[in-house]
Amino acid sequence: QVRLVESGGGLVQPGGSLRLSCAASGIGISTFPMGWYRQAPGKQRELVATIGRFGLINYVDSLKGRFTISRDNAKNTLYLQMNSLKPEDAAVYYCNAKGDTQDYWGQGTQVTVSS
Repeated sequence: QVRLVESGGGLVQPGGSLRLSCAASGIGISTFPMGWYRQAPGKQRELVATIGRFGLINYVDSLKGRFTISRDNAKNTLYLQMNSLKPEDAAVYYCNAKGDTQDYWGQGTQVTVSS
């Protein structure tokens, strides 16, 4: 059974940083394309960043330079380092693994950016 568990969200002031983690079980994250998505209230879920099986990384253009996706294969954990956070970054952040026949999602972790 595939399970993705996000953590690391919380309340941060504008300009602050957070590191999100996604602990995977039932799959090896190095063998799946993985990604982070986010969904703000009243908006559709949107892509943040992806990392392919061979390490190819892509970011949404608007987030380049502030967000960094990485993974630790030994810990089977995906990360998202978020710096210089803005109020518009507030959302529920989801971890995703793209299987051959289905996508797997975590339950999400809330990020709030407010002074």
